[in-house]
Amino acid sequence: MLNNIPLQKILFLDIETVPGNATHNELNDAFKSLWDKKAELLQKNVEEKKTAEEMYESAGIYAEFGKIVCISAGFFARERELRIKSFYSDDEKELLLDFCNLLNRYYNTSEHILCAHNGKEFDFPYMARRMLINGIEIPRILNVAGKKPWEINHLDTMELWKFGDYKSYASLNLLAAVFEIPTPKDDIDGSQVGKVYWDDNDLNRIAKYCQKDVLTVAQIFLKYRNEPILKEEKGEFIYLDA
Repeated sequence: MLNNIPLQKILFLDIETVPGNATHNELNDAFKSLWDKKAELLQKNVEEKKTAEEMYESAGIYAEFGKIVCISAGFFARERELRIKSFYSDDEKELLLDFCNLLNRYYNTSEHILCAHNGKEFDFPYMARRMLINGIEIPRILNVAGKKPWEINHLDTMELWKFGDYKSYASLNLLAAVFEIPTPKDDIDGSQVGKVYWDDNDLNRIAKYCQKDVLTVAQIFLKYRNEPILKEEKGEFIYLDA
């Protein structure tokens, strides 16, 4: 089935998120109280307890307490040419509007598909929630309300790897290693994005990291189709910015 999907119809995605504030102390009273309750629930079954302040560094994974600072998107301009573009800004609403313009203009039919690693659990719902919070209309391809499962054009490279085994979790890095997909060793990892954003103010570095993840998602998808991965020396993938 995957081999029947035209690659030009797929948009490969990855997002980078950070806590909505630099520190727990910068939260207003209402959100501080709400986060403290959230942190308490998260700590219930954990042996090594942390304070709400210590846990706040992970707030970026929750759409209610975090924000998106980068969305990278990869599309096949030709059969063997992936182009990768990033939308990144300190102004979350601005980057979301720019990304929505892309979706509404080029990925707005029932034939188009979004693909991400763990996208169904994280990237897709996170984007939709942050769009609502920012007062932005959710594009058709992201809006799952009222749709039947087979009407939702989302692919998830992590879900595809499970083959129905819902006990299993495989990270993007693990699958890259399994399929011998080369990945750069000079970038940050997901746990460092908040620090790079709030402490270093380096959005460009975050965007480069995000783009590399999009390339890896596309490479894994090609391996699922038993196709060769893209080669940089052949000019088969291009970073458009960042």
